[in-house]
Amino acid sequence: MDADPTTDQTSDRERLQRARERVAAIKGFYIHLAIFLAVIVLLFVVDFATGGGWWVQWVVLGWGIGVLAHALIVFGSSPKFVSRWEERKIREYMDER
Repeated sequence: MDADPTTDQTSDRERLQRARERVAAIKGFYIHLAIFLAVIVLLFVVDFATGGGWWVQWVVLGWGIGVLAHALIVFGSSPKFVSRWEERKIREYMDER
């Protein structure tokens, strides 16, 4: 029995869309990381130049937690309830036609 060509095309389109979304998510993370590093270097220089007490570590800590969370979302596995919710929403939007 031959495979249905329309199913193969749909599957290929879905795989291509998922691959594009994955690449966009990874790209977004790397942009976030690059901006984080550039701003932290700039803030470290400002903190050093102005003297007084050190405050830059609080920015690194706070924003660093955000970068870490972003990395976990992009590269780590999401909890099952999040994956199930995403699948439900995708099906819901696909059925809206």
